[in-house]
Amino acid sequence: MLISASLFVVIGTSTYFAFQNVLEAISRSQVRSDAIALVKGEIETVRNMPYVDVGILGGYPAGKLAASKDLSYESNTFALTTTVRNIDDPFDGTLGGSPNDTAPADYKIVEFEIACTTCGTFVPIAMTTTISAKGLESASTNGSLFINVFDASGAPVPNANVHVVNTALSPDITIDDETNNDGALQLVDIPPSVNGYEITVTKAGYSTDGTADLDVPGNPSPLQPHATVATQQVTSVSFFIDRTGTVNVLATDAQCAPIPGLGFALSGSKLIGVNPDVLKYPATTFTTDSAGRKTISNLEWDSYSVASVGSLEFTGIMPFMPFVLNPASTVDVRLLFEPKVPKSLMVTVVDNIGQPVDHAIVRLVKTGSYDQTRYTARRTIGQTDWGGANYDSQSGNVGYSSPTTELQIQAAGGGATSSEWLISNTYDMGSANTTFYHLRFDAQLQPAHPSPDAVRIQIATNNDNATWNFVGPDGTEGTYFTASNTLLPTSLDGRRYLKYKIYFYLDGETTVTSFKDIAIDFNASCTPTGQALFNDLGPGTHTITVSKTGFQTFADEAVSISGDWQQYKATLTP
Repeated sequence: MLISASLFVVIGTSTYFAFQNVLEAISRSQVRSDAIALVKGEIETVRNMPYVDVGILGGYPAGKLAASKDLSYESNTFALTTTVRNIDDPFDGTLGGSPNDTAPADYKIVEFEIACTTCGTFVPIAMTTTISAKGLESASTNGSLFINVFDASGAPVPNANVHVVNTALSPDITIDDETNNDGALQLVDIPPSVNGYEITVTKAGYSTDGTADLDVPGNPSPLQPHATVATQQVTSVSFFIDRTGTVNVLATDAQCAPIPGLGFALSGSKLIGVNPDVLKYPATTFTTDSAGRKTISNLEWDSYSVASVGSLEFTGIMPFMPFVLNPASTVDVRLLFEPKVPKSLMVTVVDNIGQPVDHAIVRLVKTGSYDQTRYTARRTIGQTDWGGANYDSQSGNVGYSSPTTELQIQAAGGGATSSEWLISNTYDMGSANTTFYHLRFDAQLQPAHPSPDAVRIQIATNNDNATWNFVGPDGTEGTYFTASNTLLPTSLDGRRYLKYKIYFYLDGETTVTSFKDIAIDFNASCTPTGQALFNDLGPGTHTITVSKTGFQTFADEAVSISGDWQQYKATLTP
């Protein structure tokens, strides 16, 4: 009994839904029949109108037809869109062709598209008709405007939306139409006008292109001014649109930590005007979210650059800047920001095909005042200021001088020996994906003394920020760094946190008068490729030298430092 009841429910339910589907299909068929009947009525009306009245109110060809209107039938509402075009039939020649047709408006095409706004699912219906004049043609005093739309590769864009406005004529003209399968829209037999036709071209999901007015403040010399149409002449204009893309920005500091609430400006490189140059996508300010991210959508294909607008300085980017956004693509951009330092120079090193060159040696020199070496794809941690006890711990007899804040250790005198030490604060690389390179330091002994024990250094790294095993060049705790520019052991790599420990030995004769600076080169996951950063530069002319095994040495003796933030690109040739 229970099984029979269940079967009855299943069969009854299936029958009900099948019946509903049949009713819906009948209803949809009836609605489409109603829509077709409405369009046929419009066509019949047009065919009985005077030829001169077959046009668009406020558009061109001018006439008495509304570009859009609502129609009611039974209980439904329909939206009707009407487009009228003059057609230059090649049978009797074309304007500007051979033979030259001086009366190019041979006939008109009227296109109707109808959609039901109250029907839910409804596929719009399009129907067209042609209308010809009864009398003979006469030479026209009008001209023609041919609009061609291409994508980034130069291929035609069909069904692009074209909006044309001319307020210099009386009455005004407004034309809304779309390109054909060849990406073209031909406006035949329209009134002459000098720089009067304002054109805007776009498409759903695409960028926008168009004309601009002349002598407007901010863009007095546009590259594509409003179009001119002359009597019995064809004016051809071309526009370029393509699918838009997205840029995903992640802003981090030197330790790879995201920076929330950071302001930055994004600008493109395409021009829409010259004298002065006017960017199509001018500098636009954005702010990162709580995770240091910002997604920027609906961007046209272009080459884009980033600039700092806040208290932090932009000091690196992956990929290179300017970076290229292709049509319908997404680019993930990592921006590195650090505290602003006056007179900074970011050097980008590429090969002859524009690819980044990592681990190139970059030396920047200003005779008598500056001489520093950096490596591309590396950052530097270190210290030059120990003022205010800027360290973790010390043995008790290590001080710092004023005002230079260098470390300073004095011997007890009288031939007595002493050993002192200092441990740095913790340096956070931001991730465990690290590689450490060279240790550099500068210590002055007084008097000069050859003892290798006077200044010794060890390095410790870990991932727990707690276990500190200090080691020397061979990776063991029994060795020490005694010379600057020494390569660090690979056993320190792959760890996030670092400390250094300095040992001072005073033998009764030698006094360490100053320990000026210490620096360690490293690479982490957020270190930009092919780039090296120099800070605290003095104004004036510097010499830059870039070298790497397998490439010719690059040199430039005229690098001028003037602004607070500058970029420089060096190209290495194999």
